[in-house]
Amino acid sequence: MPNRLVIESSLYLRQHSSQLVDWYPWSQLAISKAKNKNKPMLISIGYSACHWCHVMAQECFDDPYIAELMNKHFVCVKVDREERPDVDQVYMEAVQMLDQRGGWPLNVFCLPDGRPFFGGTYFPPKDLGNGLIPWPQLLMRIAEHFRRSKDDLVKNADAIEKNILAANEVVGSPWSISDITDAVTGICGAHDDDYGGFGKAPKFPPAMVLNFLRATIELSQDRLENSKLGDRVNSVCHHTLKAMAHGGLYDQFGGGFARYSVDSYWLIPHFEKMLYDNAQLIDAYTRGWLDNKNPLYEAIIDETIEWLDRELCSKHGGYFSALDADSGGGEGRYYVWCPEEMDAVLGPSVSKEVKNAYNITMEGNFEDGYSTPSLVEPDFDKRIKLAPARKKLREHRELTRSAPARDPKLLTAWNSLLARSMAEAGFYFNRSDWLISARRVADFIWEKLTIESNDARIYLKSVYYEDSGASVDGYLHDYALAAEAFLAIGAKIDWLDAGASQVYIQRAKACLDSALDLFEDIHSRGYFFTADGAEAPLARRKEWFDNATPSGNSLMLHALSALYTLTGEDRYETAFSNLLPAYSDYSKNIASSVAHALEAITVHHQGVEVYRLSEASLFSTLRENLANQAWKRRFVLLSNSKMNFQLCVGTQCHREVDSVEELFT
Repeated sequence: MPNRLVIESSLYLRQHSSQLVDWYPWSQLAISKAKNKNKPMLISIGYSACHWCHVMAQECFDDPYIAELMNKHFVCVKVDREERPDVDQVYMEAVQMLDQRGGWPLNVFCLPDGRPFFGGTYFPPKDLGNGLIPWPQLLMRIAEHFRRSKDDLVKNADAIEKNILAANEVVGSPWSISDITDAVTGICGAHDDDYGGFGKAPKFPPAMVLNFLRATIELSQDRLENSKLGDRVNSVCHHTLKAMAHGGLYDQFGGGFARYSVDSYWLIPHFEKMLYDNAQLIDAYTRGWLDNKNPLYEAIIDETIEWLDRELCSKHGGYFSALDADSGGGEGRYYVWCPEEMDAVLGPSVSKEVKNAYNITMEGNFEDGYSTPSLVEPDFDKRIKLAPARKKLREHRELTRSAPARDPKLLTAWNSLLARSMAEAGFYFNRSDWLISARRVADFIWEKLTIESNDARIYLKSVYYEDSGASVDGYLHDYALAAEAFLAIGAKIDWLDAGASQVYIQRAKACLDSALDLFEDIHSRGYFFTADGAEAPLARRKEWFDNATPSGNSLMLHALSALYTLTGEDRYETAFSNLLPAYSDYSKNIASSVAHALEAITVHHQGVEVYRLSEASLFSTLRENLANQAWKRRFVLLSNSKMNFQLCVGTQCHREVDSVEELFT
């Protein structure tokens, strides 16, 4: 018999709706039930594309005996982390405090009031000899401990709550440009010079880190205080971009990146594909292409956007959130190949070329003799030659294999990331269709997820479903990223629609002004993740560190910097300056965790560029010129200038000139 989750819109919650576990969605009703029955809460968090979430669901939550144990001793709550990142953040932080690890599925045991006292990630149904306690045994231990020694668990919960609240506060130090040097040096020192990326396996695509590093190259060498540091940054960035593009992390036959690589070589991915990763990587590869016009980077962007349009595009204008890791009875089955199948599809001659170029062997590199394709052929012309074969293989798998499930939620934050990236790529690659798509996404956010109120604020919703509309009040990252999306459209749209920029800049301003009003901590530094007056688990917390997506406070720095440049309003400069000290100490110690903030600080220090043109006909010439320069944050706007061109950098404007050449002399 279906449980309470059957009426939910979330695909992840509905995946658990036929289980015998008496699941509640996250709600005050669940907390009230736990208090009334004096039962501990079990809060289980995941998302629809998560392989190990599926594994634990099948092994444990589908088991009648285990479900009976859970129902008898706990009030059980299921949470979609993509719908409720506020809930996920708090309980993830709690688990990381307990055992230094995090991930999904995330299973947290709490007092009846929702305060956590113990938790972990995946637990097996029986002893597998890997050191993980079996789930039924853990349930019984926790239940017995709650019955006999509840006071001990209350002490644990008190300590965890205090630590979570303490993490909100940062003392900070005065900011110095040398902090950038420290950050660059530290990050580059952690680079894997053999295989690209940072650290050891698993490896996640480091788009934010690469974008920060690229931004620092534009600082003069004397400011970076190290004449060789720019060369090192260039080497690190392009080594990693090329390695990811060649590896199995990238879907070589269908386009788009998986969430991470389980090895150090970018070879075997964790096969789920997330909108946020691909949005950010489009941006990173665009900036890389502006450096050296590597045709591989352009191909990666083109194929990734084609995949997004083919498999994630919604009729409403936005893009769905993810494709599952599992299909056809196992993880990655949709994406891997064996030589025999390739021979049958392509014929022996072409198949041999493809197998050699993409390392498809009899032994395989995955499971059961299958291989994840990775590009080992260095000649890009050979890659171009094999394009028809790649298309044929993609079409074959679409016709003959069970496609991964698609999560139908449309998220404000993730769509904003994509709008920002596609707008930049469309401008620099002279692809008006990409900029038009980016504009369509931004318009979807404004029309479907934004509420204009009578109090001069706008209110954002975080989630949209095609069958039920907008839901969940927006979080800080929704407002800040929506502002960034509107700014990205406003920065380039006059190229296609003269004068439209002001509409999008005003939308960005509305988002940022509302964020400042709704999320500011008036007593201390920074901005809360949840709005003033919103119901937050445990307490309102602040997000300082980037995760798979940029942190809310780092996003505020980007939007504040851009809108101060465009408007000159002191409110934005003051807010930007107040945030700076929070990142000084972090830049020295954990720079890669605050890379998006450091990029904003670097860009602001250099000065955001604003190009003003007197006639729409001048855009093409300027666009071509800018596409041959390294990336900077730029706005290209139609204005009432007396002469053809004017460039402003930060708050300083150069004289008006008649030619593009004069702009750069």
